[in-house]
Amino acid sequence: MSNIPRRKFLQQTTLAAAGLSLSGSLLANPMSIFSANDRVNFGVIGCKGMGWANMQAHLKLPNVNCIALADIDQRVLDERSAQVKEISGKAPKQYKDYRKMLENKDIDAVIIGTPDHWHCLNMVDALQADKHVYVEKPLANSIEECNVMLDAGKKYDKMVQVGQWQRSGKHYDDAINYVQSGELGQIRLVKCWAYQGWMNPVPVKPNSTPPEGVDYKMWLGPAPERPFNENRFHFNFRWFWDYAGGLMTDWGVHEIDIALYAMGAKAPKSILASGGKFAYPNDASETPDTLQTVYEFEDFNLLWEHATGIDGGNYGRPEGIAFIGNNGTLVVNRNGWEVIPEGENKNDKWVTKTKRIDLVSPEGNALENHAKNFVSAIRANDSSKLNCGVETGSIAAITAHMGNIAYKTGKKLYWNAESGSFEDAEADALVKANYHNGWKLPKV
Repeated sequence: MSNIPRRKFLQQTTLAAAGLSLSGSLLANPMSIFSANDRVNFGVIGCKGMGWANMQAHLKLPNVNCIALADIDQRVLDERSAQVKEISGKAPKQYKDYRKMLENKDIDAVIIGTPDHWHCLNMVDALQADKHVYVEKPLANSIEECNVMLDAGKKYDKMVQVGQWQRSGKHYDDAINYVQSGELGQIRLVKCWAYQGWMNPVPVKPNSTPPEGVDYKMWLGPAPERPFNENRFHFNFRWFWDYAGGLMTDWGVHEIDIALYAMGAKAPKSILASGGKFAYPNDASETPDTLQTVYEFEDFNLLWEHATGIDGGNYGRPEGIAFIGNNGTLVVNRNGWEVIPEGENKNDKWVTKTKRIDLVSPEGNALENHAKNFVSAIRANDSSKLNCGVETGSIAAITAHMGNIAYKTGKKLYWNAESGSFEDAEADALVKANYHNGWKLPKV
């Protein structure tokens, strides 16, 4: 299938600032810049899971409407359309092909909630159709696609927010400020993890015909041609390499993003990964259910680890980030943050090297704050206000993909930031996006 002709616009180059202070955008009341007549009309591409969760968060804002939905599953379209009508009083237009939806000039912004292998095409097409974009994480399903999307974000004068909504959580901001204060001393190791006890084996199922009302050919899009299988559809697409990168990219981008931002780091020097299907070796999924990845930076290491079927993660938390310094350790996750001090014996007296901070709980809803931040940036026409612009999203996604590439090759890989490559033929082949079924990688 070929892409529709792309509209051309005179654009000025902008770049979302990756180092934007979270608190700066949250302390100001986003509603204060909302005009009574300043309406923002949204469309959604991919309405089943996070696409709908994101739209619901935006619909809580004044003068925000959902006027269009695009999905390959008619059942999903009908369900979400009824829900929008219940919320706003008017049913949105329905589209089975998102490209037709993008021709609707009444749409100001789109939310992209499709599987990862669709993000690049969806986002670039939306920007070229003169729409602002809120795109789910991870930014893309390959490093090459991330770079294309970063180029598109620079070229087109539109807002692009990536759905790493922890960037809009005030307690994360407070924790990052503490990390950067120096109170922890030299930080030599940062741990990031996601232990997902709720994840059960994906049972092996036979291939079947797609459900009635599903455009399966469109769902596959640029992914390899395969018979329909329920296991690879909707939520479980995350565990198959054709469409996504498993927990490394699903959860990893959230935690790694906060770690890199707090440490002022971008690209690692080297990456080493080890893991496999140790929990459920015979289930239908492809991505590893157990993985440890070590990223080497200039003066610290970052460790990512994940496991399915286990909740007992580091520091008694199923997910989180730990900044381990000479004076103490700061641990932060979605339930809050705390500081655990180191100590030493001085004159037969135990003395802590920094003060203990008991758990500081979150304030407000970070996902809703993320939506407010996006709409505020649209209304201000200022990409520097975005809490998680496309550059920020690309850094986290590229780093996560590096971990998967190290796992697939079984090698310790060295990244050349200047060339943007591993300078290893096997690893660099996995950097590329391989499109199928007549779809082409977008050109910017």
